[in-house]
Amino acid sequence: MVEEIDKSISFDGRDIRLKVGLLAPQAGGSVLVQSEETAVFVAATRAAGREGIDFLPLLVDYEERLYAAGRIPGGFLRREGRPPEKATLISRLIDRPMRPLFPSWLRDDIQIVATTMALDERVPPDVLAVTGASIATLLAGIPFNGPMAAVRVGLIGDDFIINPTYSEIEAGDLDLVVAGSPEGVIMVEAGANQLPEQDMIEAIDFGYEAVRDLIQAQRDLMAELGIEIVTQQPPEVDSTLEDFIRDRTEASIKEILTHFEYSKSERDAALDKVKEEVAAAIAEMPEEDPIRVAAQADAKALGNTFKGLTKKFMRRQIVEDGVRVDGRKLDEVRPISCRTGILPTRVHGSGLFQRGLTQVLSVATLGTPGDAQELDDLHPDEQKRYLHHYNFPPYSVGETKPMRSPGRREVGHGALAERAIIPILPDKDKFPYVIRVVSEVLSSNGSTSMGSVCGSTLALMDAGVPITKPVSGAAMGLIKEGDEVRILTDIQGIEDFLGDMDFKVAGTDSGITALQMDMKINGLPISVIADAIRQAKPARMHILEKMLTTIDQPRPELSPYAPRLLTIKIDPDMIGMVIGPGGKTIKGITEQTGAKIDIEDDGTITISAVAGEKAKHARSIIEGMTRKLSAGDVYVGRVTRIIPIGAFVEFLPGKEGMIHISQLADYRVGKVEDEVALGDEVIVKVREIDGRGRINLTRLGIHPDEAAAARETAAAD
Repeated sequence: MVEEIDKSISFDGRDIRLKVGLLAPQAGGSVLVQSEETAVFVAATRAAGREGIDFLPLLVDYEERLYAAGRIPGGFLRREGRPPEKATLISRLIDRPMRPLFPSWLRDDIQIVATTMALDERVPPDVLAVTGASIATLLAGIPFNGPMAAVRVGLIGDDFIINPTYSEIEAGDLDLVVAGSPEGVIMVEAGANQLPEQDMIEAIDFGYEAVRDLIQAQRDLMAELGIEIVTQQPPEVDSTLEDFIRDRTEASIKEILTHFEYSKSERDAALDKVKEEVAAAIAEMPEEDPIRVAAQADAKALGNTFKGLTKKFMRRQIVEDGVRVDGRKLDEVRPISCRTGILPTRVHGSGLFQRGLTQVLSVATLGTPGDAQELDDLHPDEQKRYLHHYNFPPYSVGETKPMRSPGRREVGHGALAERAIIPILPDKDKFPYVIRVVSEVLSSNGSTSMGSVCGSTLALMDAGVPITKPVSGAAMGLIKEGDEVRILTDIQGIEDFLGDMDFKVAGTDSGITALQMDMKINGLPISVIADAIRQAKPARMHILEKMLTTIDQPRPELSPYAPRLLTIKIDPDMIGMVIGPGGKTIKGITEQTGAKIDIEDDGTITISAVAGEKAKHARSIIEGMTRKLSAGDVYVGRVTRIIPIGAFVEFLPGKEGMIHISQLADYRVGKVEDEVALGDEVIVKVREIDGRGRINLTRLGIHPDEAAAARETAAAD
């Protein structure tokens, strides 16, 4: 059992405490990572591998418990259910830097579970969970090319800060997570307010310096515990089968990979044919032949060996000849086409973006403030007014399989596109709509997430959303063979699959709005990452230029089927009056006008209807109800009720007062009906508003000029 240790790491004025040996004694390794009042518990466990597995079965789960913030879950069951989107994104954030650091030959089941057990709503738990995953893995004695750590970098004014609080992230221009290993940066995730490329490079460098401190702290902790970091050598593999396949296929694979006229499907078919020929040759061998024995011992050996050879030849072709499988130069972007408005006007806005064989249709929908997504998780944000959803159906890659609910990949790609677009959306005060964009991947051959960013910009402009600037994105790749490094612009599927890096960069002509980098190797120096960021800019600008030739600014008018919004502000003390008991009043206004009404706690009321006149009618009712009245005000009204002692008059929409029988005329009135009847139009003056808020009206003492002014106002309304 691991000795109980409580260790503190201090950097940039903030402490991170590590507690090991106290919790979960049956887990392979576990640690409680704490910063201020936020505490994340992480456990890593290893189990024997299963038969027939030819990949690393790593499972990473991030769990949130509402007790961490002193809250009880809602709903009938009063317990946590399906993980919120934020939890899925944090699971990915842990997985992405951990996965490439496990040896490629490892086939054991590995599970990492991170649980936020306390949250002070100042310190985000995600980077603590990432670092905790590395510590737990080392404590479990699992082969791992770490340590690995992660930090968040914020930008306040001109100063970078490490692990900013939620409020500092909100106030700053950068939200960057940097994860690294001893060999360099291994993952980057960022959202930024159009940050220049050089500033982003400096921020990543700044973050990696802090990562190195955390890596050293983990080494010190392992030494203090007497635990050696496990880095086993790969098991010996008989190369007989690989040598046979290479000798049989090398020339054919090289020819196919240099046949630049091939389409993706033609190239895949040609490679499949070569693989089938090798399989047929092995099947004809005697049963005792070592090559056939090796192939039969592992059903996936042929496919994996063939894939490895294809990868080797493609990478060598790029490094040595500077040529890609489709004949492009290393910094060349595939052909681009853009269209807008391809769907009927019932759809508020649509954009079709195609780059090579990757095609994405993005559709924008405008909603009312009541359509905002309510967030029920541990994080401070209570709702989202911009939602980006990404769908990846099987037909986009020519496959068939059951359609399920969105997986982690779909959630992650949607969040990346969302992050890229948010900085250029109009302020809520100027454009109070809730916006949803759905990106449908219709064909995929690499970089669909950046295709979603481009298509969404087109759709938003087609919908008439007054974005501040258009955003484009490009996916960069990398091939590293020894000391030789080649950076690829606009990678396609095979380059992503067989390459070492997937680096997505999105932004405007002023700077970067989103960044995401994932590795398949153990890390890269800052200099290489800087080169990739710089090489992405001309690609982004080229793509942006193509987009702007299709639509260069948002359309001046919204779709006729988009809701029309009107906003008014009332005294918050009057919110209850507008809503009415049990919502009776607001429901009545909705039924009468057909408009939808959303009320915020500060008294902001947003009225929406597809027909603008309906929204105006609802606004006039609410303005009438909430108008401040003063004694002596004169209005035109209509008699709504008669009782023995007087008549009730509605003189403003939703606002009613009573004329006492003594105030109907300047002489004695025997019966109210002798002076007024239901539906009569009358000129009234506010006589007084009593202590219970009741409005007393009179028909006496009204000057002819006051009556004429009241009639003019009523006619204008």
